[in-house]
Amino acid sequence: MAGRSGRTVRDLRRGNRTVVLQRLYFDGPMSRFELGPATGLSAGSVSNVVGELVADGLVEEAGSVESDGGRPRILLRVAPASGHMIGVDVGETRVRVELFDLTLTELARSERPLEHHGYDVEVIVGHIRDGVAEVLSQTGLAPERLLGVGIGVPGIVARTDQGAVVHGPTIGWDAVALESLLRSTCDLPESVPYFIDNGARTLGQAEMWFGAGRGAHNAVVALFGSGVNACLVTPEVEHGRSLEWGHVTVQVRGRRCRCGARGCLEAYVGAQALLDRWREAGGRPPQGTDEETALTAMIAAAYPAEGSDPDPVAVSVLQESAEYVGAGLSDLINLFQPERILVGGWAGLQLGTRFLPDVRRYAAAYALGHPAERVSIDLGRLGPDAVTVGAAILPLADFFAQGGQRTEPVSEGLAPAWLTALEERTPH
Repeated sequence: MAGRSGRTVRDLRRGNRTVVLQRLYFDGPMSRFELGPATGLSAGSVSNVVGELVADGLVEEAGSVESDGGRPRILLRVAPASGHMIGVDVGETRVRVELFDLTLTELARSERPLEHHGYDVEVIVGHIRDGVAEVLSQTGLAPERLLGVGIGVPGIVARTDQGAVVHGPTIGWDAVALESLLRSTCDLPESVPYFIDNGARTLGQAEMWFGAGRGAHNAVVALFGSGVNACLVTPEVEHGRSLEWGHVTVQVRGRRCRCGARGCLEAYVGAQALLDRWREAGGRPPQGTDEETALTAMIAAAYPAEGSDPDPVAVSVLQESAEYVGAGLSDLINLFQPERILVGGWAGLQLGTRFLPDVRRYAAAYALGHPAERVSIDLGRLGPDAVTVGAAILPLADFFAQGGQRTEPVSEGLAPAWLTALEERTPH
């Protein structure tokens, strides 16, 4: 039965389960007494919801605390072993697959280098398939226990009748039906959903839940790797929106970008572009190494150990790049007026420790005064694994949104009308 708001009793019950689960997840352990004011639910509703969640194995006791003059209050927490998720980062040098429990404690990991295969679709799909099988084998977890597989990819992700389709011009992917390929390749039950999204959004999800963005209502998370991207999080876009920030034009008729256009920000400050510019200006990047190793060498050349002379070419390229990044961030500041800007990604974390003060200075110089005074620019806190963690959060967030109830397979026949009506009328 639907009320005036259009919400059924089932909707209300699911919403109450969601709010209790989330409060225990982020702020627990908590007692039933504390959950009332923390969630805005009545004592009766809290008691009913907690009873259901305990019966479902999602919530468990976690000790007790003394109360004022009464019996000790039992503390409750989300049960770590009550759900499992897999997070996948399709990165620039490797495919990383990690298995987590419900509290995002890592249980197993598999990494497969891309080496010289680049972003060959068959290779990527094979790495994901083998990585998923490996982490499940390491833990002995039955695939049916998974809440889902989250995957962070470079490119724009569109939702179609075929599932998630990836458009990635910088990696040579033209409408790749990644979800369908995984469904036909990976040995997972149909009941296990895939959640595929842009890597910047998964990074942003992780930093907003557990990292430097926690508590902010309006933030931008910038990802720097071989390429450049960003994610916007606002009250209207709670879980983030990927921004193709790396392809804003910073130099008319400038350097050719991997996307095919000229003058993109990524063509100047992505790790690949930094190394190319260093080489073109007379620098000597190490040969036969991956981008991460080469960028480390570039930074070491610009900022050598005491007693050694810095490489003036590397210094010049990095200093100019700090200005490009600052100018690019000023666009984000002017457009979205965020409370925080967080810099992440393996290249962003490497570079940020050296030129973040310069980036802040340039961003303030190029941005409008009022929004520039209100924003903080810092490094992300979750390190290079943040994309994988954020990918695992995608199925977890969906699980919470469903009130901690797994999606049931669609039945070929409809449930009897009397049963549906009875379920919706059941008091909570």
